[in-house]
Amino acid sequence: MLILISDAFDGSLSGKLAGFGEVTDDKSRMVDAEVILIRSKTKCNKEYIDKAKNLKLIIRGGVGIDNIDKDYAESKRIIVRNTPKASSIAVAELAFAHMLSVPNRIVEGHNSMVDGKWIKKELKRTELYEKTLCLVGLGNISKEVAKRASAFGMKVVAYDKYVDKSDLAEIKSTLKEAVAEADYISMHLPLTPETEGMINKEVISSFNKKPVIINTGRGACIDAADIKTALEEGSVSVYATDVWPKDPPPADYPILSAKNVQMTPHLGASSAENLLRIGSEAFSIIEELVKGGKI
Repeated sequence: MLILISDAFDGSLSGKLAGFGEVTDDKSRMVDAEVILIRSKTKCNKEYIDKAKNLKLIIRGGVGIDNIDKDYAESKRIIVRNTPKASSIAVAELAFAHMLSVPNRIVEGHNSMVDGKWIKKELKRTELYEKTLCLVGLGNISKEVAKRASAFGMKVVAYDKYVDKSDLAEIKSTLKEAVAEADYISMHLPLTPETEGMINKEVISSFNKKPVIINTGRGACIDAADIKTALEEGSVSVYATDVWPKDPPPADYPILSAKNVQMTPHLGASSAENLLRIGSEAFSIIEELVKGGKI
């Protein structure tokens, strides 16, 4: 069996997988690979799948599978799996790092001192304590954010079309109801036709406060032009994001030129510990399928 590691994983993974067959990171050999491991960079669309004539299994190291044409792959009897639990801690910690950085003025404070300025009086901080956090989507990552928010004394509400109750958050029946009184909104959505552009001017119009929006889910789940307008008008205080419509975003992407933004280059799942967890889950998936005679 030929296993292709197409994107960046922990360096020890190839050695761990060697017991299943030959392991390579030579992308030109994808035409012969039976198993392909990807993260965000490789796009397993119809054209890609058609070139991989021997493909039996695609493993996406991460939460979503929106860079895989799952229906087409499965129509070709190719198994599609991902590692939904591995990234929960890493992404939740980054989301919370954004949430701490904004009210504590960390970026502004650092940059001012690099510039030789001392603007202590100008940088007024606020606290997370007793603020309301709205979680949009309540999956594995979002639940980890909720735990951290509760430890900081925040009130946590959530909207998820597929969740009726939770011990970690007060579930709201509509998105507009959930965001109405939020001081912070943390987004944890997969990209689907239903969620694309979900945070838009219509939803923004229901804000009673001027929240900070943090997005570590999918970049296309916001309407970027509407968010930029909201930042300019002050109906959104800050947009902090780690995710983009594609990596890297195009030069004319509205968020790049918007004011009051805090940006990171899709670092959410990139912790050393998480890459090890992803590798372990990938190993377990292959082991399970080999033992079951499915690949």
